[in-house]
Amino acid sequence: MPPLNQQPKTPLDADRAWRTTAGRADATVLFFDFDGTLAPVDDDPTAVRPAPNVLAAIEALAPVVRRVAIVSARPVEFLRDHLGGLAGIDLYGLYGLEHSHSGGETVTEPAALPWVPTMAELAELARAELPEGALVEYKRLSVALHWRTVPQLGDTVERWGRAQAERLGLKVQAGRMVLEIKPPVDRDKGMVIDEVVRDARGAWYFGDDVSDIKAFAALRARAAADPHFFGVCVAVANPETGHEVAEAADLTLDSPAALGEFLAAAAHRLT
Repeated sequence: MPPLNQQPKTPLDADRAWRTTAGRADATVLFFDFDGTLAPVDDDPTAVRPAPNVLAAIEALAPVVRRVAIVSARPVEFLRDHLGGLAGIDLYGLYGLEHSHSGGETVTEPAALPWVPTMAELAELARAELPEGALVEYKRLSVALHWRTVPQLGDTVERWGRAQAERLGLKVQAGRMVLEIKPPVDRDKGMVIDEVVRDARGAWYFGDDVSDIKAFAALRARAAADPHFFGVCVAVANPETGHEVAEAADLTLDSPAALGEFLAAAAHRLT
């Protein structure tokens, strides 16, 4: 796999990218992160909702392309509840530790299941030991430690989380004012994308955070292995990690709301 900060191979603009995609739409996969991409980030992670027009545009695009997949740090059940009944969409939750294809049952990575009790205990410990204002989000197979409403506690929360992860033999994933602690199972967004695009002729990935750079790298690797594959990496800007993500992308959008407009135009063009 190429370095995560690899720059785009060639200059790219949206018009050219969609024109190229139109000729291979039925063999193209559209991938989306959820938080910060489809939905604006909220102080309360349980209160987020998709931006205007996003779901309608995805619904219009889904019958035209090969597959649409959401690849998120959220659990599959959360994604299902927040996608407004979208049909035929593949959901990859918890960085790929869970998945559901086209509305089917949720399947959990077997290697992660033994870690469920550890995660529950970690969440209880975090609630007891972290300073007031830090938000602990328990996701069954991971624990997210947020400090968005108390930015002055960021260093404290992150040090605590990393120390606990080392003590318990867990992995960490840094994000936008959050530290995710998860099982030591070899699974991430890049691996999900690598598996799904092996027999595709094209793919777009839309993301906003550093974990999405691994997904970008997977598309770069697929394009390097097959000159006929067309991959597009799109960053959704944000004030925290947006610069790093944008540097690794082909195109950058200003916000989840701008993504809704972008996808609506693409749906009109491809249909």
